[in-house]
Amino acid sequence: MSVRSEKTIVDIAEELGLSVSTVSRALNDHPNISAKTKEKVRKMARKLGYRPNAMAAGLRNNKSKTIGLIIPRISMFFPAAITTVVQNKLQEYGYHLIICQSNDSLEQEQQLVNTLYSARVDGLAVSATLSTTDFSHFDIFKQHNIPVVFFDRTPKDYQAKVIKGDDFVGGLTATEHLIEQGCRDIVHISGPLTCNLYVERLAGYKSALQQHKVPFKKQRVFFHELTRENALATAEKIFAQQPYPDGIFATNDTTAITLLQYCRERGIRVPEDVKIVGYSNDPRTEIVTPSITSVNQFPATMGERVVSALMDLIQTRHPAGYRHPQEIVPTQLVVRDSSAGSPKKKK
Repeated sequence: MSVRSEKTIVDIAEELGLSVSTVSRALNDHPNISAKTKEKVRKMARKLGYRPNAMAAGLRNNKSKTIGLIIPRISMFFPAAITTVVQNKLQEYGYHLIICQSNDSLEQEQQLVNTLYSARVDGLAVSATLSTTDFSHFDIFKQHNIPVVFFDRTPKDYQAKVIKGDDFVGGLTATEHLIEQGCRDIVHISGPLTCNLYVERLAGYKSALQQHKVPFKKQRVFFHELTRENALATAEKIFAQQPYPDGIFATNDTTAITLLQYCRERGIRVPEDVKIVGYSNDPRTEIVTPSITSVNQFPATMGERVVSALMDLIQTRHPAGYRHPQEIVPTQLVVRDSSAGSPKKKK
């Protein structure tokens, strides 16, 4: 069985009786090559099955025109929405995107960083795992002056460009809304405090309670990875005995939807008996009954800012030790039926 040889621009040049440099310029749409010659070269390239060697071109000009993206899970609404925006915006700049998911595994994140470095990406965008507290595995990019932008799940002290949501305000407004709807016994379901998101949302929750003189109850706060299974286990604890809470602030929408289903199955009325607020404005929150109040994180805005930051860093190299300004994307509460009720009158 014969091995198929890869066709090159030399083969195209020989078939057409053109110089290799003319073929190269035609394939790269050079303005000095006529439209007729370009079309002739492209037609022969298709006939021969020619494939441009992007890696070789990248080695010549030290640009791969690719960006690496590491997200926790592609199945989650917020990172998936950002990924779509990032890919579409990068295409406008002539860049391709390599999408990787860490599956919230620190070990896998570390391996992906090395893989993307070896792939010679021109920049890296990262939303870290829940357990990433040491970011030194990203040093290889900094040492070679390759831009890194962290978004959403970000480091606290690591020197890099950071773009994140206003999670303190998101937690504050979600809790304030429940208080304004008359709630005085509010459960908070948080992710692990190794992650910046949940530190800030918890701080917003506590601040709202303090401002409205509602007692903070440690036993009303739960910490775990925000999966459906964990949400069901927490629901069993919350509703194990009376009195039930009158409000629940869940820091993701999967948890909020799970709690809504749990309450419905057990005859606990939402919002009459307990009001629920989620986080992320997942499209599912609009179509469940009752629809769920949630915090909009504006993934399109964050995705656009990630790309803008990467393009700026690629074009403008900063000296070692440069302190990148942090960007904060606003959040907004979207009020729906799960928290409806008569607001508590202010005295």
